Amino acid sequence: MGQLTSAGHELTPHPSDADVIVVNTCSFIDPAKQESVDTILEMAEYKKTGRAQRLIVAGCLVERYRGEIEKNMPEVDAVVGTNELERITALCEGLENPENASPEKGSPANPLEPYLYHDLTPRVLATPRHFAYIKIAEGCDHPCTFCVIPQYRGKFRSRRFESVISEATRLFSQGVREINLIGQDTTCYGEDLGLKDGLALLLARLARIETDHEKWVRFLYCYPNKVTGRLLDTIGEHRALVKYIDMPLQHASASVLKRMKRGAHADIFLKLIERIRATIPGVAIRTSMIVGFPGETQQDFETLCQFVQAARFDRLGVFSYSDEDTNQSYHLDGKVDSRTIYNRKRHLMALQRKISRARNRVLVGHEMPVLVEGPSPDSELVWQARLSTQAPDIDGVCYISDPGEHPLNAGEIRTMRITQAHDYDLTGVLMDAPPRTGTRPSARTSPSLVLIA
Repeated sequence: MGQLTSAGHELTPHPSDADVIVVNTCSFIDPAKQESVDTILEMAEYKKTGRAQRLIVAGCLVERYRGEIEKNMPEVDAVVGTNELERITALCEGLENPENASPEKGSPANPLEPYLYHDLTPRVLATPRHFAYIKIAEGCDHPCTFCVIPQYRGKFRSRRFESVISEATRLFSQGVREINLIGQDTTCYGEDLGLKDGLALLLARLARIETDHEKWVRFLYCYPNKVTGRLLDTIGEHRALVKYIDMPLQHASASVLKRMKRGAHADIFLKLIERIRATIPGVAIRTSMIVGFPGETQQDFETLCQFVQAARFDRLGVFSYSDEDTNQSYHLDGKVDSRTIYNRKRHLMALQRKISRARNRVLVGHEMPVLVEGPSPDSELVWQARLSTQAPDIDGVCYISDPGEHPLNAGEIRTMRITQAHDYDLTGVLMDAPPRTGTRPSARTSPSLVLIA
């Protein structure tokens, strides 16, 4: 998006108005692949009914099925892999065609240079103006048997320290209130650059960036054995660092984790969680689990359920195992049938729903800062906000039941008294007057579909 707009192109949210349509895809699991294919076919119709002249497919689906797309989807005019982003402008302008490209380009014998954007890379935010994501690293070196990221994203590589600081400083100066650091494994940040405790150092430096407004800094996707005492102490020391740990554990059974090539077990995780909560008072911990992994027995699942009940996570997501033929786990025996996987997922989510509701009820009556998001998508009469312990898009939200006499603005950080607790969401009333300045609500641009007029 940044490269295209810097070249003079205009983005449009309406495919019927686009001259060129770019579909950014995922191929991590079967549902993502299916959604990507369905979107490509849907957008292809606009070449018949709209003004669209070119359809381009980008992203991980290209890395996995480049040949199949080019052979079986004649509607697609060009493809762009994850290491070919610099080609996007020429492809959209029709200056580079697949038939003119070198057949050796990007082949195993002639691999493309691994892509990693930096602070000078043109960028357009696909989020509302009050929060943003910054990718601090790309790729992954972990050998998890259920994951294809290393195959399609390459080896782990960190962005330069000052590059991240420069981009964050610029975003804060533009009015961004919340920055979320992402990467396939953020806790490995800086290791390839020779930095010890790289993420802790980065967080401390980000927390010290001077702004004329309150700021939140969050990082996502911790690897559990990389959560160090230095990292936890850093989070606890700085007000700007959100008291939130996103640490996908994937399972609790030692045998399942061994087959996943992740190691550890429930007791190790419980001690880590205890240490996190002792070091960072009020911390919210989020994790994710996979049910139905090959070889997962009923006893393994019961171990997982007992662990979840003991850990009492603030947030938990459950994924059904997807048997991808490019994963190492595809060749494991002991496959779990789909009905059992479905039932286990429902059971685990039911357990977590009760835990989540109970943890939310403890917050009733408390006054806490919230980041105002804008009118709720469900009702224009209710405004939506988030606690610092609610990450955008993946966690619950706060509903402002009575905005009061003063107008609200998206991007304000206000104080809300929580009056009601639900399974995942909270309801409350604002307790403070608005700041003298604010930002206007801004429309969300879809992060999965870019349309170029």
